[in-house]
Amino acid sequence: MFDNFRLEMIDVPETTLRVRHGGKGPPLLLLHGHPRTHTTWYKVAPILADKFTVVCPDLRGFGKSGKPSDPYDHEASSKRAKARDCVALMEHLGFDRFFLAGHDRGSYTAFRTAMDHPARVEKLAILDGVPILEALERCNLRFAQQWWHWFFFAQHDKPERAILADPLAWYGGSEASMGKENFADFRSSVEDPRTVQGMLGDYRAGIHIDHLHDLDDRNCGRKLTCPLHVLWSLQDDLEMLYGDVLSVWQPWSTLPVSGLGIDSGHHMAEEAPAELAHELISFFTA
Repeated sequence: MFDNFRLEMIDVPETTLRVRHGGKGPPLLLLHGHPRTHTTWYKVAPILADKFTVVCPDLRGFGKSGKPSDPYDHEASSKRAKARDCVALMEHLGFDRFFLAGHDRGSYTAFRTAMDHPARVEKLAILDGVPILEALERCNLRFAQQWWHWFFFAQHDKPERAILADPLAWYGGSEASMGKENFADFRSSVEDPRTVQGMLGDYRAGIHIDHLHDLDDRNCGRKLTCPLHVLWSLQDDLEMLYGDVLSVWQPWSTLPVSGLGIDSGHHMAEEAPAELAHELISFFTA
């Protein structure tokens, strides 16, 4: 897994990140979602490494990266804080500007990085996500049925106890579906109390502070200035919830937004790696 990639722990100003990086070419930062770690990219990253220097961290709070000391410190778990981690990480590796792709919860950090640090992000790819503010403002019965966990995960203490009582029953996953090493890394995360707490902090920040950062951007007229490409899993629920996914994103960008659906379940990097890699290569090399 990740042949010819280097694995290391890298200190950034506010935390320590576990990072896998390799390849040659323009820098491309890949951000995983919940409840995965950077190993979710194990099929995609080697394909991309033929054309890019690929950087795959565990986000703050996830995997083997550092955890906020206070799980209810929403600023420490915010996408704004994680965006600072991303910029500092890429600076550490020698990159002032980079391509960026984020999946699921990682898409929110990717979006915030491009919004807060527009000079750093050359192009942005969003996978299976819409802005947090859009998700919350459009919350209806269908959203509540599909994404009820957003609100449960934001509660105090109860979600940790529910998840840790039987993590694999809660999240699913298997060696057969995820690959042996990827599954082992995922399992070590969802069975670790501090990591579960760190991952849930991402949801708590979303409900309490991240959407306010989005709202401030909208009220001030701030928009993405880099090219934006949006991909979503056709077997997941984004089209069911929002219909035309690109129309949700267009008001947040100064440029026309491109994108399409990929025939996959939610974890497209694991389920449709060739199609995903093709889309990312086409977008980032255009």
